[in-house]
Amino acid sequence: MLRDVITGHGDVPLAVRAMKAGAIDFIEKPFASQAILDCLAAAFARLATPAGQDSAAGAAASKLNLLSPRELEVLEGLLAGLPNKSIAYDLRISPRTVEIHRARVMDKMGARSLSELIRLALAAGVRPDPQ
Repeated sequence: MLRDVITGHGDVPLAVRAMKAGAIDFIEKPFASQAILDCLAAAFARLATPAGQDSAAGAAASKLNLLSPRELEVLEGLLAGLPNKSIAYDLRISPRTVEIHRARVMDKMGARSLSELIRLALAAGVRPDPQ
């Protein structure tokens, strides 16, 4: 079942749970009407072509291969819902360095938002480390 999630108080752990539960998009309020229409169009397109999910997962996995080991560590921290400062502390690097790695991860994965990055990472098979 394809789902969209709309919330007024979204955070990374909530987005991860929604995506793992099968959500195809995570929209935070306030949102534009066009955003809802675009999500619905994407959902109907996926229903029409279930094979597209496999190709989307393959595309996400190939993008994941572009990431450096450090960028993967930063991505795992983001999937765990950690803020940049916590990721920096865990990896023993500065918060500014985490910001740089995070920007590179977003760029290499082709994600325009954190929720899109989470969706791509989950589609590629990356799972948050339960700590």
